Formats: sequence, structure tokens, C-alpha cells
Amino acid sequence: MTEKGHSPVLPTQVLEFVGAGREGVYVDCTLGLAGHALAILERNPRSRLIGLDRDGRSLEIARERLKAHGKRVTLYHADFKCLPELEIPFKKVRGILVDLGISSFQLDSPERGFSHTHEGPLDMRMDLRSKTTAGKILHTYPEQKLADVFAKYGELAQTRRLAREIVHLRKLGRLESTSDLRILIERVYQWRPQKGRIHPAAKAFQALRIEVNQELEGLGAFIEDTVRLSAPGTRFVVISFHSLEDRIVKRAFHGLASPAEGAPLLAVLTKKPVMASDVEVAANSRARSAKLRAAERL
Repeated sequence: MTEKGHSPVLPTQVLEFVGAGREGVYVDCTLGLAGHALAILERNPRSRLIGLDRDGRSLEIARERLKAHGKRVTLYHADFKCLPELEIPFKKVRGILVDLGISSFQLDSPERGFSHTHEGPLDMRMDLRSKTTAGKILHTYPEQKLADVFAKYGELAQTRRLAREIVHLRKLGRLESTSDLRILIERVYQWRPQKGRIHPAAKAFQALRIEVNQELEGLGAFIEDTVRLSAPGTRFVVISFHSLEDRIVKRAFHGLASPAEGAPLLAVLTKKPVMASDVEVAANSRARSAKLRAAERL
């Protein structure tokens, strides 16, 4: 997918909950191709934007798209979990957005190896500076550890059998591409296409991607640390795409809004996660599983 085909999820809801009409600094922690960032900058010509992304390729496209906004934009090639360590003017920040998971641009780039529907290498790195690829995990993890990854992050059944078949195939030197892995998974789960069923390879690839990029590691701590650094009135908007992420976000917001001890630091703005309308899902299939939660610093 090119940058022209990029559509940010829940754009109207993001602008509403992040409070984009207010003057100040906004932080897009997962910049991607800058769809949300552009909407925020265009909503208020006096706002400034700080954008982070660990995917260097996406960052370069975003930089080009944001070029017209000049000095209003500051970009970092960094994981959003590093935000508390950067020189961010937290007292001036009005809104912080985190759009978790993988972008359509990444999914639709065969050479990145994220999708089971494209032939490509077993890579799956969001940050190409990292040395850990899906191939490395598949070829080096012990059988039990592989089974645990697929069970924990893919919520799959029969993970011991899947792991056993992976170990067997790698010994034969026949596990080198996304197609090799997809075919193995289809054989293990005796996959037959059926309306409404999720392909088991989608779950297995999700599990590997999460492990490669350590996507859930430190997410709750990041939310708490960032909230504590922020000024009263700062809005926090987090978009998740599967239950594992959403559970962490929900728990972190609840813990800061209703702590066992001390004063609350957050007011939760979404009693239930906000989801895309049927109209948006029809136009942008990635929005189908998106869940938005928002809160405000007290």
C-alpha cells in the first residue's frame, strides 16, 4: 500500500477525544504515515506536533507528508515507550495518542513479512535496527517456548503440535518464508476457508509479531509513567486492535482513575471502548477490530 492508500482509523473520534481544537503540543506516539497527525495539525493552525515511530520507512514517508507544516513538527525515530526519556515539554502537551499494532502500510509490504497472505521473508520487525526476526525466533526457540508464544499472544489451540511441526520443518531446512509457515499452519489446523472464521495463520503471525517487537512489554508502565509526567487537562487516547492490548490499557486507566491509595490521576472518558461504524469498516477494513479508550489527566 502506498501512502495515498493510507486511512487512519477512527479519525473523527480521535480528534474529539484528544481535544485537537485546543492550542498546544500534541504527541502522536505511533506516527505511521501521519494520517492522525495531519488531521490534528489541520484542526488548529497554532498547535504543534511531536511524532514518534520505530519504523524508519514509515517515518520517512510521514516526514514528507508533514513537510508543509515546517517547524510545527518534531519527529523522533524511536519506540513510543521511550517517550518519558525524551525532551518532551510535558507541561505544554494537550493530547497524547497511541495507535497500537501494525499499520496497513506494513502489512501490505511483502518484504516485511508481516502478512500470511503475501510471500516474503520471515522478518516482522517494525524497527529494522533490531536483530530479532520472526525467522530467528522460529529457528532458535525451543519447542515449549514456541508453544507458549502462540498460546499467549495468538490465543491458539494445539500449540504444542504446531511448535513440534515447526521444529521438525526447521531441521529439514524447509522453513524460510511466510508461505512455508502458512502452509504448515494450514496443515496442522486442517484449515478450510469458512465465512466468519479467522485463519489460524493470522493468529500465529500476530503472536510472532508481538514476540519479535515486544509489543505488550511495558505498555502498562508506559501509560502510568506518561500520565504522571503530564499536566492536568492532558488527554490520552489509545487505540488497540486485540484483546491483549485492550486489557492492558483498560487496567492501566482503571488503576490510575481508581487507585487503592492516594488521589486519582485520571478521569476515564470512555466507559466502554469506542468502535468504528459500519460505514467506516466498509471503507477501511482495519477499523473493524479497533477499540478506542480515552482519559484525561486530573
